[in-house]
Amino acid sequence: MTSQQCMSAIRIAAAVVIAAVSPGYAQVPPDLAAKLQSLGSVTEPRATAALYAPSLATQSYAGVRVTRDLGYGSDNGQRLDLFAPEPMSAAPLPVLVFIHGGGFVAGDKHAAGSPFFDNVMLWAVRHGMVGVNVNPRLAPLHQWPSGAEDIGLAVQWVRKGIAANGGDPRRIFILGHSSGAALVASYIAQPPLHGPDGVGLAGAILMSGNIFDPATADASPSLTAYYGDDQHRYAERSAMPGLVQTPVPLMVTLTEFDPLPFTRQILALRDTLCGRGHCPTFNQFAGHNHFSQVYSINSSDESVDAAILAFIRATP
Repeated sequence: MTSQQCMSAIRIAAAVVIAAVSPGYAQVPPDLAAKLQSLGSVTEPRATAALYAPSLATQSYAGVRVTRDLGYGSDNGQRLDLFAPEPMSAAPLPVLVFIHGGGFVAGDKHAAGSPFFDNVMLWAVRHGMVGVNVNPRLAPLHQWPSGAEDIGLAVQWVRKGIAANGGDPRRIFILGHSSGAALVASYIAQPPLHGPDGVGLAGAILMSGNIFDPATADASPSLTAYYGDDQHRYAERSAMPGLVQTPVPLMVTLTEFDPLPFTRQILALRDTLCGRGHCPTFNQFAGHNHFSQVYSINSSDESVDAAILAFIRATP
């Protein structure tokens, strides 16, 4: 079987399962769907970003207080942006923490002139949440487990300070995309990184994670940049054993056009969790690629937003 045939088989199997268990959500608008299909499983984000940037160019910051580059650790790379409703809500609101991707070596919570990833934060506030957009330190200078350690520090920062900004420290949800999902998974899987009150999360959304188990991941620059080049240590750095034991509710997502190595890792995580009786909420976003699912949030394409919101609202 060729790699293309293997990819098709995986997509069909995933789609059959999801169609059977997941509610229907909005579809990618036809004009965008055709363009995304033409891109296929390309992992170069600029072409996808260009499809969504026009829709997000006019996203409103009205009624949102934005505080940028707050330190949650001693390193200059440990910075976060806070998005809160203005005026502050009388009742404490759920919190959405976002961790960007970038293959562990790149990415930023926000770049001047770009609508990403403010789009995730503005969407969160518009739907009754407080948003926290986190930059973890980057590899190869900062390798495993530094990214997971940063997630822990950020969660502790939120737990201690979010009430003063209208957030509920008992209702912290975290959304990690791509390598950001791998870092979130690694944090959840390692109790020594948790704070004195435990993991501190009400739920976690692992959006198209690239690596959950380095021992079974395809060789790539991202793999060695973060997990190191000693393959004998990969098994002990896997998030799988810890994830099957966590009480944290999980949402795991896959897209129709995710690259095959990522798809294998995502489906292996889902199947491992289900095999242990802890099936996650699982969604395959039809018509989307690896980047479009997160770029689409707060845009005219609402095919991803509803699933995330449903998970948060359904999780106590």
